[in-house]
Amino acid sequence: MTSKVTCCLTKLCSLLLLPGLSQAQPLTPEQMLAWPQRDFAGQTHYSLQQQGGGSRLQAVCQQAASALYLEQAVDLNATPVLRWSWSVERVFDNLDETSKQGDDYPVRLYVVKDGGLLPWRTRAVNYVWSSQQPVDSAWPNAFTANAMMLALRSGNPQNPGQMIVEQRNVQADFQRLHGIELESIDGIAIMTDCDNSGQPMRGWYGSLEWLPAP
Repeated sequence: MTSKVTCCLTKLCSLLLLPGLSQAQPLTPEQMLAWPQRDFAGQTHYSLQQQGGGSRLQAVCQQAASALYLEQAVDLNATPVLRWSWSVERVFDNLDETSKQGDDYPVRLYVVKDGGLLPWRTRAVNYVWSSQQPVDSAWPNAFTANAMMLALRSGNPQNPGQMIVEQRNVQADFQRLHGIELESIDGIAIMTDCDNSGQPMRGWYGSLEWLPAP
């Protein structure tokens, strides 16, 4: 089976000719819904859902795997911190996420550094809501060591569907997980996938925002 991560890395890094991402305004769920979609196994259905006077992006998965992605550069020296919100209904049962058969996540967000003419030098950090791995644990993606997985949440939520805010220093995470000092990243993607487990899944994503270091 072709790696979903590898395919999406290739797609994200194939047309990196767009102007730098505007860092003044958050990327809203409405904008995210308009991002290009890449299907790997069936199609995850992304749609807007109203909640508490605002909107969020809902992802409904039935034996599918597809990502929404944005191919634009972000200056990590100016804005190394990524803040977003997400939520899950539940997590997968009996899933080994370190194996190729377990490469499913109810919500995941990944940032990519393009390898240019040397595609094997492309690197990614995947922030995931893990089904089994402990919080703050990291491991190589089962298909490619170029993508490191980092569990920010784990297990079933106490309040299913309640949005939780995350904030990560992406520049520091690339240094920690890949041992490289980056000045910029070239793409970002979200994906809810359930093709390996065959278990239906639903997750939600809120706005994304790049911020200066505190």
